[in-house]
Amino acid sequence: MTSDQRVSVPDSIRTNGASPNPWWANAVVYQIYPRSFQDSNGDGIGDLPGITSRLDYLADLGIDVIWLCPVYRSPQDDNGYDISDYRDIDPLFGTLDDMDELLAEAHERGIKVIMDLVVNHTSDEHAWFQESRDKFSDRADWYWWRPAREGHVPGTPGAEPNAWGSYFGGSAWQFDEVRGEYYLHLFSKKQPDLNWENPDLRAAVYSMMNWWMDRGVDGFRMDVISLISKTLDPKGRLPGESGGSIQDGPIGPEGYSDSEPFCSGGPRFDEFLKEMRAAVFSGREGFLTVGEAPGIEADQNRHITNPTNGELDMLFLFDQCNVGHGPKSKWDLVDWDARDLKRALGGHQDAVREVGWTSLFLDNHDQPRAVSRFGDDSTEKLRSLSAKALALLIQMHRGTPYIYQGEELGMTNAGFTELSQYRDLESINLYHQRVDEAHISTPAEMLNSLAHVSRDNARTPMQWDASTYAGFTAPYAPREPWISVNPNKDVINAKAQQRDPDSVFNFVKKLIDLRHTNITLTAGLWDLLDPEDPFVYSFRRSLDEDNDLDTPDDEILVAVNISSHSSRLPEQTAALINGQGDSDSVLLSNYDASSTAASLMLGKLSPWEAFIYRLK
Repeated sequence: MTSDQRVSVPDSIRTNGASPNPWWANAVVYQIYPRSFQDSNGDGIGDLPGITSRLDYLADLGIDVIWLCPVYRSPQDDNGYDISDYRDIDPLFGTLDDMDELLAEAHERGIKVIMDLVVNHTSDEHAWFQESRDKFSDRADWYWWRPAREGHVPGTPGAEPNAWGSYFGGSAWQFDEVRGEYYLHLFSKKQPDLNWENPDLRAAVYSMMNWWMDRGVDGFRMDVISLISKTLDPKGRLPGESGGSIQDGPIGPEGYSDSEPFCSGGPRFDEFLKEMRAAVFSGREGFLTVGEAPGIEADQNRHITNPTNGELDMLFLFDQCNVGHGPKSKWDLVDWDARDLKRALGGHQDAVREVGWTSLFLDNHDQPRAVSRFGDDSTEKLRSLSAKALALLIQMHRGTPYIYQGEELGMTNAGFTELSQYRDLESINLYHQRVDEAHISTPAEMLNSLAHVSRDNARTPMQWDASTYAGFTAPYAPREPWISVNPNKDVINAKAQQRDPDSVFNFVKKLIDLRHTNITLTAGLWDLLDPEDPFVYSFRRSLDEDNDLDTPDDEILVAVNISSHSSRLPEQTAALINGQGDSDSVLLSNYDASSTAASLMLGKLSPWEAFIYRLK
């Protein structure tokens, strides 16, 4: 299906009778991690010309929007999420001219492009931060500077302003000898947090955003945007700060307290988002704003994405990404089943039932590969079936689906067994903190955790073909890829899957086509079935009886067996089928339609069987 043939959601469609559905309700977004997508010059790092060269592949898949991870100028301490110049492209990725060409070529194919917006923090090499080190600079308070704790020598252990720990390990405070004070960094020490309390800082951020929008960008994915408002006492002091009136949280096993309760969705968060929308997006059309929102609850999502509030179009919430994590941290792995996914994803659906919108995803650059995490990659057959099942599951919910590069192929975790194979700052830092410093994990335990949940699992090069470097860079390139290629490229690669009608790639194409053409799957109600069944995840999609659409009143059943064994259809799901099975009513299945129809009549599903079935 070409871009001009796609079916857009009409303006008349109403979300459960509450608010009009904009264009992005019918869109599918594809996330690109540039350094791992396509290397065009043989330096081992993906780049903008490489992305442009693969646009026909993305158009063939049928996606509507590219989300581009950071390509701004950066020291690359955190792979580009540490930005030193918002208005330039890092030479690793190309030039501003290359960016303009990518935008033009994508738009020619009917594909929009949104950029990663990283404005909770910058690089410590950004000019703003360098000026801020001078207490008498106009930008002196553009970052969170604090003196040493009372009674302590600056720069010595225990002198940090409070006990907050960094997400990347260690203290969230770094002493700066030039200024003689500490600065806050919730992530790497080379990523100082911006002080959004300063109106001049906010105005500079909005000016930069407008500069990119005027250049042709179609919106922004906003990195950890929920952290821009910190909780302060009446005198402007942070929790746990000397003399402050707000007590810090308890100390965790690594020796630090959790900043998230005081930094996520803070008291001015809504105000800042409203101000941003008015300053950047007012009067513009066809844009998309999505915010990464750690710590935000599903009911807050309803308020933030309610269009009448003028904040964001949708959020990334992480309840589903926490499935399988222990109560202490993501490095502590626990068993899970389909009920856990239902509670997580279902909570997001219920929160926006009347108003608002949600994003749909299992994979991204910060998460391990979905098929290794939630599916079964132990055999090629199960990998293919479970990759299709998970894709069907996530795309058939109500919301906007996001596909992470390689997810459409069923790419798997990296399979690393040694610390030296990892490149991710978080993984390396947390290994040393937990093993060498806090002694709460053995080397074997931590390597096992990394193999399951490290971010590097999603960052191995895109598998284009079965050549030496998987087509990511030329086999004769002067430099090897910046991170190792997954050896299973010989079996899992785009070239082979595009030719195979039964591949994960071609199955995902069919899913996208269904979303583009079936209004019930885009705008319809979502109702969970059999919430306590541990294996089968099923739900019903239907149009509101009061809808004013000139379209068939479809009622659709979606069911997925989240297991590698046969499972009985649970009670509510079986009642809808009532012992019937019509292959013509199977809109899509990862088995053949006749096999799925037979399964329905028998009342059971084969391993990882997943289907979309028209009930009426």
